[in-house]
Amino acid sequence: MRLGVLDIGSNTVHLLVVDAHRGARPIPAYSHKEELRLSEHLDDGGLLSARGVERLTAFVEEALTIAEDKGVEELIAFATSAVREAANGERVLAEINARLDVDIVTLSGQDEARRTFLAVRRWFGWSSGRLLAFDIGGGSLELASGVDEEPDVAISLPLGAGRLTRDWFTSDPPSPAEVRKLRKHVRTEIARTVGQIVRYGQPNRAVATSKTFKQLARIAGAAPSSNGRYVSRSLGREAVAEWAARLTTMPAAARAQLAGVSEGRATQLAAGAVVADATMDLFEVDRLEVCPWALREGVILRRLDVLPSLTGR
Repeated sequence: MRLGVLDIGSNTVHLLVVDAHRGARPIPAYSHKEELRLSEHLDDGGLLSARGVERLTAFVEEALTIAEDKGVEELIAFATSAVREAANGERVLAEINARLDVDIVTLSGQDEARRTFLAVRRWFGWSSGRLLAFDIGGGSLELASGVDEEPDVAISLPLGAGRLTRDWFTSDPPSPAEVRKLRKHVRTEIARTVGQIVRYGQPNRAVATSKTFKQLARIAGAAPSSNGRYVSRSLGREAVAEWAARLTTMPAAARAQLAGVSEGRATQLAAGAVVADATMDLFEVDRLEVCPWALREGVILRRLDVLPSLTGR
């Protein structure tokens, strides 16, 4: 079966086409994405601007055409924190759905964490025991822990790299005072969740997903993406602390010159590193393994779970 997943995130809107069936790993067939940065199109009143709506509508229309051209049998479309938190987010989606005959739904933060956790579980398998999963997005930080495919606890915090950059930094690079204030805020918010998660037990394996963690791992020496997704990649606590300190003193242009850091993500990488450092420190994680699967794959896997297997046809 050829499935399409349309992921409307805070930074990027992404259409992923995969070939998959129940009981098998989804195989990517085509990818189309654009950095719309919808979170930057929210005005002071929390409304998604007319320009943001226009760009989102145009991308969805283009994605639908591509999906049809690529032979997609079913399209799963969802929006995350930028649209979820926009005061007019539901109205915007309703208008796009009606105009383009699509069904885009809004995922809650907890659903994001649950679907990401499912992807991590399937990637690493049952032998990993209790998993602890971290995901830093543009608008939110997702945390989840569990021994099954459904986590025991799933939490979403408004600590996304893009959001924090906009709300806390006024200069490039940020001033030491701004960095200190952000660091205190991030650690206070994360610390409130630690007890809720560790009460279920210490993890046998700690895992990270998302561009922020992947880029931090790359600049800390992990293999490049060109080596393939099956290459083991990890990120140590000491390296994260070191790079969090360095990145906050570098202008975005200098960050963009680092290995594996895209120009579009360089602006928010410093804030993302502050979150990564705080998360690993507060949860006392010495090393994170980087998982190539995340939210999109979790959504796909959950959909495949209810399809008949090939042998059952």
